[in-house]
Amino acid sequence: MHLSFELILTSAVFISGILALLDYVFLAPKRARAAQPLPLWVEYARSFFPILLIVLLFRSFLFEPFRIPSGSLKPTLVIGDFVLTSKFAYGIRLPVLHNKIIKIGEPQRGDIAVFRFPPDPRQDYIKRIVGIPGDKISYIDKVLYVNGKPADQTILGYRTEREEHVPFDIRVVKKQENLTGVIHDIYQNPDMPAENFKDVVVPPGHYFAMGDNRDNSADSRVWGFVPEANLVGKAILTWFSWDHDNLSVRWQRMGQKIQ
Repeated sequence: MHLSFELILTSAVFISGILALLDYVFLAPKRARAAQPLPLWVEYARSFFPILLIVLLFRSFLFEPFRIPSGSLKPTLVIGDFVLTSKFAYGIRLPVLHNKIIKIGEPQRGDIAVFRFPPDPRQDYIKRIVGIPGDKISYIDKVLYVNGKPADQTILGYRTEREEHVPFDIRVVKKQENLTGVIHDIYQNPDMPAENFKDVVVPPGHYFAMGDNRDNSADSRVWGFVPEANLVGKAILTWFSWDHDNLSVRWQRMGQKIQ
């Protein structure tokens, strides 16, 4: 099993809880009769268990922070953004095992979702859901079609962007896209050819995800659909943003609702 922070935290809660319980049931009565001092390991177990349990419950069932590692969702999310993800938006799942125990909601078109990367579930990915089960998805001349209807685009202007692993600036066009009522901004590189595909049907229990930086995103166009079982949560808020290049905080991005 992959040694993730989630697994480490869950193990720490389990171990500290067991140690505190064993002491309470078996050792504490003997220690009281013998007037012995509290062992250091018992003090640690008692102190850390409630704190670790609260952290585990919060990040497993309520909210979990994620850092944006790439520019695939520009201009919506940029490298160095820290987003808050609602863990209960798509149902309550057990930590580590990820089995859904309470069904609450399902991803909608336009949601920005965090999920375990289908080819390697040890990695967390974040993309925009553009297709839900049963949808017919096409991408023709850089226009997204959902069930035969185009996601209308409006040009907002041109700018230059520095992309990862590219030692020079790239000219992009910024557009506003209307994805079945969800209005958001996207980037396209006019110098890159369109990679068209037509009438891809999203199978039951799966989702089609794309990055908003359409010509610089490895997404469902490359590695396929996102299984429902891989969903982690819905990104709802940018709570912090760090500009690594300029070593500064992007104050204007903090507290922004993600849409």
